[in-house]
Amino acid sequence: MTDSSEKEACGRCSMSTVVDMATEDGHRSRDPLEGDRIELEEDELRRASPHVVLLGRVKSYLDAFARRLTYGK
Repeated sequence: MTDSSEKEACGRCSMSTVVDMATEDGHRSRDPLEGDRIELEEDELRRASPHVVLLGRVKSYLDAFARRLTYGK
């Protein structure tokens, strides 16, 4: 990881952290996609998180409302 005096701007720190986790001393030490992982189909994900779907629909409705209010359409 980088020293605190070497901080990057614009979210690049998080990318550097990911790269640091996947590499060791600049050399690839392991494949982060290798091995077991959890994968869900889209319909399974929607069933597992209905509140997120509902909030997404509410957000879309509010965005459309604000757009109509702002632009008079």
